[in-house]
Amino acid sequence: MDTLSGRWGMRTNVLRHGDGHDSSRVGYIELFFDLVFVFAVTQLSHSLIAHPDGTTFLHTVILGWAIWWLWIDTTWVTGWLDPERVPVRTMLLVLMLLGLLMSSAVPEAFEDKALLFAVPYVVIQVGRTLFTVWAMGRHWPANAMNFIRIAVWLSVSGAFWVVGAFAHDETRLWLWVVAALIDVVGPRALFAVPGLGATDPNTWEVRGAHMAERVSLFLIISLGESIIVTGGAFAELEVTATAVWAFLAAFASTVLMWLLFFDRSEHSSTAYFESRDQPGMVAQTAYTYVPFLLVAGIVLTAVADELVLQHPGGETEPWTAGLICGATAVYLLGNALFRRATGGRWSVPHLVGTLVVLAAFALHGAVTPLALSWLANAVMVGVILGDVLLERRRASAPAVRASV
Repeated sequence: MDTLSGRWGMRTNVLRHGDGHDSSRVGYIELFFDLVFVFAVTQLSHSLIAHPDGTTFLHTVILGWAIWWLWIDTTWVTGWLDPERVPVRTMLLVLMLLGLLMSSAVPEAFEDKALLFAVPYVVIQVGRTLFTVWAMGRHWPANAMNFIRIAVWLSVSGAFWVVGAFAHDETRLWLWVVAALIDVVGPRALFAVPGLGATDPNTWEVRGAHMAERVSLFLIISLGESIIVTGGAFAELEVTATAVWAFLAAFASTVLMWLLFFDRSEHSSTAYFESRDQPGMVAQTAYTYVPFLLVAGIVLTAVADELVLQHPGGETEPWTAGLICGATAVYLLGNALFRRATGGRWSVPHLVGTLVVLAAFALHGAVTPLALSWLANAVMVGVILGDVLLERRRASAPAVRASV
């Protein structure tokens, strides 16, 4: 069963490519919708700062994945539905309200506010998907069928999210891990459903410019959270030379992360994206899975920066060292994977930098947190310089061969 009849659903055509609405421009309502996720990212980082332990870290990863998946799924939908149309705009405003409720529960999602997190999350995921089925039913039945399959997958994972909210301690953790894994597997399995089959990837006619801009804006949101954490922590400190150096290290890490993606990785991705025969599969990897590593690297770096600001001197605790080195490694690896997924080669500077910064963890007993933070920044500087030199060498090679 590949399509619906096309005789039911919303009568008004709210598709971006319907009635002349074929622009890939990001609408103001989409940016307004993103404000909820500024709060969500803040909740994640502050929870980990307040409870620096392995259990909270695992909880943060699970909740962060859920929040990311909610946002990216909505981004896919608004790539096809026109957010300037009243029904779509209304849908986004409802999602904002539910998202705000969900985000408010993040610090206690594994405690007393599990239902406040899980129920809005599932309502958003399933409700938005059913709305999309209704919106596309008459005007794009093939993709409406795709969203019926997605609704089935999200209903199954949603059951684990809700049942997990009623469970306690380790049981909740495992149920929510299963829910998150179902969400991970769904797109790769092409949302195959018994009796309905799998989705044809050609159905995913993705607007490359829109998807690229939306993901870039989410990374800006995450970098903004890093600036908020840095500024807030420094404002509470006595101004000393050490505090200023810690502040500069935190600011430098934010700037370097911005340069690594926006100056070195992102600029060539959109052209490759739009040139593919199946851009939906490129979007699935490059703009759905991989960016979570970039966001995670940014958020974890913000947490590490605050820890360094609070305790810049003395011996570096393994936890702090793991955050400093691990966050940088995750971000560098995410950039390398993004480049590869958008048509580039494997970046040797990024991969070497990942290994070097991980190896730097071994120095935690011999250097201060501030020194280790600057060392991680130095690795990122080295990656940028190595990448620039390698690019120039490749660019000059054809000219040299031509002159010969």
